[in-house]
Amino acid sequence: MLPDYGAGSLADLPGSLLAALGLTEPNPLALDPAARVCLLLVDGLGAELLRAHPETAPFLSALPARTLTAGFPATTVTSLCSLGTGLTPGEHGMVGLTLAVPGTGHLFNCLRWTLPGGRTMDPDEWQPAPTVYQRAAAQGVDAVYVAPAEFEGSGLTRAVYRGVRYVPADGVDDIVARVGEVLRAAPRAHVTAYYGKLDAVGHMSGWGGAEWLGELAVVDGLARRLAESLPPGSALYVTADHGMVNATEKLDAERVPALTEGVALLGGEARARHVYAEPGAAGHVLEAWRATLGDRAWVVSRQEAVESGWFGPRVREAWLGRIGDVVAVPRAGLAITAPTRHPIEALFTGYHGSLTAAELNVPLLEVSTR
Repeated sequence: MLPDYGAGSLADLPGSLLAALGLTEPNPLALDPAARVCLLLVDGLGAELLRAHPETAPFLSALPARTLTAGFPATTVTSLCSLGTGLTPGEHGMVGLTLAVPGTGHLFNCLRWTLPGGRTMDPDEWQPAPTVYQRAAAQGVDAVYVAPAEFEGSGLTRAVYRGVRYVPADGVDDIVARVGEVLRAAPRAHVTAYYGKLDAVGHMSGWGGAEWLGELAVVDGLARRLAESLPPGSALYVTADHGMVNATEKLDAERVPALTEGVALLGGEARARHVYAEPGAAGHVLEAWRATLGDRAWVVSRQEAVESGWFGPRVREAWLGRIGDVVAVPRAGLAITAPTRHPIEALFTGYHGSLTAAELNVPLLEVSTR
């Protein structure tokens, strides 16, 4: 499947939220007017995952629900940027977790905002598009981001949340308190609250297990408490950046000669690999990866991925070099690892990034006091 760009993807949500607040923006999701909106963003809360466990999340499961699709790849940096700009990945350029910086021979980690050798990347240059928060603040809306203190001032925060008033909050009680304070104080407010522990647990222990279900129950309680604290004229929306699958097979790409020959850089992540070829080797690399992975993965050229609309209906020419010469996207439960370069990722149980429904589909749930 492909993301429903323009017909129900995460990129459609930001403009609809601004339209609900009375700003002149497209409203493709037809959200109803509200004086204040709060978007609870739960990292890793896939729609398929939530539907599998209604008994653990009774509050969320009882809410009116729609299903949106994350952009490709179904990963945090891509989805946060779609939510922060209202643009598709091909427009905002955050087309993967680790991406080649064209002309440098280096990979850039867009989540940790790191380059080899302590080099830095200007967030305003890597992601120059204005954000929805800047547009909201310019029209008198209190645009606030409630998230862990450790993320304040990071490169990723600057790239996708420019224009917000950052309100640090660590833990459920803190999130509920800070969101409530903002919503009660502002006549018009756009609050995004981020919760990340469900994803972290899913990566290490897998989704659906006891530890993950315990975190899902915490998320359900957080959403219920936020809903109960909404002042009149408000709406709470709950969504996610991606879902997850548990790995049933791991392939160490560093130990397979056919997957290393002619490869200059191996980027992306285990479920959405950007493979950057050495000069003149792109055709050979494509053939070798296709032959090796067979029907275990979609393996396409950069041109095929772009023309098929994986990154949206248009990819800016300036961003083309960030996309691998070859894009390898596992089906089912395959994870393509690189333990030497990414040792922690190789130890994961849960992964995301691919084009499966379990990874792409995210919920859009609503509570209103309008």
